[in-house]
Amino acid sequence: MAVNGTSIRPQRPGRGCTVTCAGLAIAALLLAGCSSVMLGPLPQPPPINSAPQAKRQMPAASEREHQRILAAYNGVYKDERLEASLHQTVAKLVAASERTDMSYDIIILNSPSVNAFALPSGQLYVTRGLIALANDTSELASVLAHEMSHVIAQHAAMREDQVKQAALVDRVVNDVLSDPETGALALAKSKIRLASFSRAQEFEADGIGVGIAARAGFDPHGATRFLASMGRNAELRAAPGQTRIDPRSPDFLSSHPATPERIKNAEASARQFKLPDGGERERTAYLESVEGMVYGEDPSEGYVRGRRFLHAKLGFTFLAPEGFVLDNTAQAVLGVKEGGGQALRFDVVSVPAEMKLGEYLTSGWIENIDSKSISELTINGLPMATARAKGDQWSFRLYAVRFGSEVYRFIFASKELTKDVDRIFRESVSTFRRMTLAESQATKPLRLKIVTVGPGDTVQKLASRMAVSDRQLERFRIINGLAPGQRLPPGDHVKIAVE
Repeated sequence: MAVNGTSIRPQRPGRGCTVTCAGLAIAALLLAGCSSVMLGPLPQPPPINSAPQAKRQMPAASEREHQRILAAYNGVYKDERLEASLHQTVAKLVAASERTDMSYDIIILNSPSVNAFALPSGQLYVTRGLIALANDTSELASVLAHEMSHVIAQHAAMREDQVKQAALVDRVVNDVLSDPETGALALAKSKIRLASFSRAQEFEADGIGVGIAARAGFDPHGATRFLASMGRNAELRAAPGQTRIDPRSPDFLSSHPATPERIKNAEASARQFKLPDGGERERTAYLESVEGMVYGEDPSEGYVRGRRFLHAKLGFTFLAPEGFVLDNTAQAVLGVKEGGGQALRFDVVSVPAEMKLGEYLTSGWIENIDSKSISELTINGLPMATARAKGDQWSFRLYAVRFGSEVYRFIFASKELTKDVDRIFRESVSTFRRMTLAESQATKPLRLKIVTVGPGDTVQKLASRMAVSDRQLERFRIINGLAPGQRLPPGDHVKIAVE
């Protein structure tokens, strides 16, 4: 979550989308906005002949898509050493492909989500979250070759159908915001349709991509290993208390089917290539290139540390209620209580300085406010207003806090807003405060560190060095591509996330 270029875009009262009480509980778990960002290929342009690293003008349509991608994935992640490594890998892949006349711009997206995709005009996008998940150059090469294959195979010819699907999702999202029960079901069904829409194309791209990577000299089994890592990463996120709250989370699995069948097909394609020593994996060079890369949230978005959210740049922090799992998206901090029944949304809005906070709560951005419940107060030296709202199935406790030139909103939703639940919400808001200078300076992003496995090191011992608040062992295994029960030989190199 950021503000003023650091990720939340403030909304002015009375403008933008109006949230109804019936849909707010689901809206609290969705990215806010009147429309969804759909990423997909565009009409195929003429072949590109410029050098891979040369600056070139994108077609207008591709430029619009490019800007939407940057907005959805928190902009570009700058790392010259890593960029150089990716350019070298792509150059090898291009030379081994059927279209040696093509060139690509490689853009690393500043997002912890695991995703990669390409525009037909030659832009290859890969998130730092995906780069962190890969464990050698052959794994990343398999992903890049897969995306290049979509361009080579001119899969953009299906753009018209994808536009129709995007319109469907827009309608579904509107349904979700107006009817949480039927809308959520419709959204789930539409996601399945979107995920399986390009299934044949995805399998085709897998086959072409494995061939390109193998002809470039990379281990063709890199695709199999990476698909397995993606599957384990998805399982972790689907574990109790670990589900990503945003159902439109832009990750690789939301647009690329990752099934046992797909892994089986990738493995079958890899067996067709017999390379000396099995092909290059370039593990050591790859680990050197990712050392020091930001892992997880970017400083501009703030950090989730268990139940606590901290934003060092903006200088505030708060603690969510006991049992809540927080998820920091570009538009808001979202939370749900384990087991369901309660939800939280924390975001920022632009409110004129002359408008009282109590007036803002009744300015029309939410319906069915109980006017008798409105009160203004001060917490930790900050002016605040609160009110209740009631829907058919959910009740809401709202707080608006003025902090500097912005107003921050806490929107709590509960199936039953009892006195005890209301008190718990109040206690959570009372933890919203300014961070001290020492706290701000001590709050740093996690970064990848490469360590050598010592004679006495175990997976459990190394995992305990991960600076994450939960499931250290599972996360350590996943980012190092380790299967359950797999041990580490002394002298091997592994990734850990540290402050």
